[in-house]
Amino acid sequence: MTTFRIDLAYDGGGFRGYARNAGVRTVQAVVESALATVLGAAVDTEVAGRTDAGVHARCQVVSFGWEGTIDLVRLARSLDGLVGPEIVVRSAREAPPGFSARFSATGRTYRYFIDDGPSPDPLRRDWVWHIAEELDLAAMSEAAGAFVGEQDFASLCRAAGDRPTVRLVRSAEWRREDGLLVFVVAASSFCHQMVRSMVALCVDVGRGRVAPSSVPGILAARDRSAARGVAPPHGLVLWEVDY
Repeated sequence: MTTFRIDLAYDGGGFRGYARNAGVRTVQAVVESALATVLGAAVDTEVAGRTDAGVHARCQVVSFGWEGTIDLVRLARSLDGLVGPEIVVRSAREAPPGFSARFSATGRTYRYFIDDGPSPDPLRRDWVWHIAEELDLAAMSEAAGAFVGEQDFASLCRAAGDRPTVRLVRSAEWRREDGLLVFVVAASSFCHQMVRSMVALCVDVGRGRVAPSSVPGILAARDRSAARGVAPPHGLVLWEVDY
């Protein structure tokens, strides 16, 4: 069996997340339905990052196994026509033996976009969280520094049974770009709602409601109730996947 890789981008606003979920529209369901139409048979796919409802992807990677050959140019073109315009197929290629979009990935990078100007930009409303007060970038940057390293992020992860919540965060920083506050965070992997929880906590720091020095203690508590909720999903983008 040959493994194939498809690189996607999508606007997540019209989907209830990436993963299949009975009775609702998801990215995976749309992509797998299109694959079945083009290939003539159903396939099971793996994905690099299972984004939540309303979360976008600039770079998402899907893999699947298939017996026989595939015309990759036709596959990419046909899929793109079936899943667009919300989903774009950037490329389709044969992957190395043993490749898995999920398990072969060595890191994921997310970005979160905030506009802290006095009035929102309607042209950015689908992918930027507007907060009508100027946030303290220096304080938010200090808070983000506490996320870096390997530690238990139970305080910032939605409970998921006995699944581990220890993660290695390689970098986390806030910056200003084109009039927006941008949070850039890279890790080996993330647990459910982890990035949006990081953003919500940093925003409360930026508003002066939480001291940056208290963030390590919130993480050390390993208690979801110690955190500050989650940021809206529409400001979050899966930006890059490393292999």
